[in-house]
Amino acid sequence: MKKRDLLLHACLTLAVALSGNASAAERPARFAVAEKQMRSLGIELAALQGQGAPIVMRLPAQVIVPPNREQIISSSLAGLPVQLFVQQNQQVKQGAPLLRIVSAEFGQLQLQLMQANSRATLARQAAQRERALLDEGIIAQRRVEETQASLKESEAALAQAKAALRLAGVSAAAIARIASSGQPDDGLTLYATQSGVITEIDVKLGLRVEPSTALMRIAQTQRLWLEIQAPATDVGNWKIGSQLKLQGRDIRARIVSISPVVTTNSQTIAIRADIDGSANDLRPGELLAVDMPVTASADSWDVPLAAVAHEGKLAYVFLRTADGFEARPVKVIASAGQRVRIQGALKPDDKIAVTGIVALKGSWLGEKGGS
Repeated sequence: MKKRDLLLHACLTLAVALSGNASAAERPARFAVAEKQMRSLGIELAALQGQGAPIVMRLPAQVIVPPNREQIISSSLAGLPVQLFVQQNQQVKQGAPLLRIVSAEFGQLQLQLMQANSRATLARQAAQRERALLDEGIIAQRRVEETQASLKESEAALAQAKAALRLAGVSAAAIARIASSGQPDDGLTLYATQSGVITEIDVKLGLRVEPSTALMRIAQTQRLWLEIQAPATDVGNWKIGSQLKLQGRDIRARIVSISPVVTTNSQTIAIRADIDGSANDLRPGELLAVDMPVTASADSWDVPLAAVAHEGKLAYVFLRTADGFEARPVKVIASAGQRVRIQGALKPDDKIAVTGIVALKGSWLGEKGGS
């Protein structure tokens, strides 16, 4: 390096040291830099438009089953599991038997159904008989009204008994058979309400289970979601409907929800994305990374990381002017690798410095030192 350039560098370094304690607001925004100085310091310019590839943030994600595609099998009755019809990882169809439980409560519910059905049958017969007698003028209208009220009470009790059995997991066909035949089942069989894969079996044969205990899970894995952990400070860079891509795989997803709540210990926001098309190559619980392009806006620009200078908590780019540069304040809204996205009072074709930023910052700070 020539003696003149060495002297310039020394002056710039001294200017930085002398003005390091001055606030950015006190410094002149513009400062002169000659073309000859730019060449000697290796300062290069680039136009804002066409600044390269968009900002892409790489974030951790986990494959999950959508809430509406997972079924938790449980019993509303306490009982003893006696027979298991399926195995873990087995594919089952809707309506397939899963587990059989013997329960004293189930027997009591069946008894209540049969009793309510018998009373309702007698009440219907009585109502028909009373109506016939009324038509013949043998009895008064009040007798008919009383039998009709009794019939309604009996039918309500029957409906309640059926509802209790449906809540226990008994099908409508089985309820009708028990009511008509008067023969109760010796055990309660639980069935799959949707097709899918048995992902978990938590029940042990011979070990009593309590009501609402999770016994097994069935998941439909043909369609999966991603749960992405994004920094709370960057969550504004995406919106529902934004596209993303799995790292290293030709699989894309679309954001369907963004949590409004920040996770306390990690200060992240949960973003959920629906994976496009078939997800046969993915497994629930799998950890991976996703590339998420930062949504561009009309007043934002993607620039090299080296083009941004920092002074305290403020960020600047050096905008080329007729006789030098202007330290233009900007806001960094996203960064990834060697690229950052900024916002500020800039326009297309504005030229900013992309190299020699340290020297320019020193010259800018030197303006304050010499004022």
